Amino acid sequence: MPSMNEARILIMATNGFEQSELMEPLNKLRGAGATVHVATLDGKPIKGWKDKNWGDSVDADLKISDVKADDYIALVLPGGQMNPDILRADETAVQKVKDFVTGNKIVAAICHAPWLLIEAGVMRGREATSYHSIKTDMTNAGAKWADKEVAIDNGIITSRSPKDLDAFISKIIEEVKEGEHQRRAA
Repeated sequence: MPSMNEARILIMATNGFEQSELMEPLNKLRGAGATVHVATLDGKPIKGWKDKNWGDSVDADLKISDVKADDYIALVLPGGQMNPDILRADETAVQKVKDFVTGNKIVAAICHAPWLLIEAGVMRGREATSYHSIKTDMTNAGAKWADKEVAIDNGIITSRSPKDLDAFISKIIEEVKEGEHQRRAA
């Protein structure tokens, strides 16, 4: 069983991320002992979205193009509407998501972030959840959509919204302690 103190976790995001969906996992995973890096499209700070307005900025540790999935045990994808919509249009970001899934890494996506899993083509046949407004997108991509705070399918964790953050983060920690997940292709 891997230790949280040895875990390296990546959060991938861009401007318009839901403030709580990046900051709470970042702070709680670091608080649990993990090394957590933030990757952005250009390696520069990004600004969150909070209460229908721009929120706080977060510094980046690296560019998404420089990410190597083998350097991490897990990938966390915060939601919001703007952030995953921008990232799913970026071929490099989508390829990195595929690399984490096919590399048997833990992948956690909340709210609208499962759009990235859809774009990466990794949802078919997997139990998952998301923000209710993208349920149709999820089912059209072949996911077995469930309305619950956390859905997990062999190390792929999804949650609905900020109200599910405690369960989402707890599940990430649990899965990291279990280690990498051998999985079938979607």
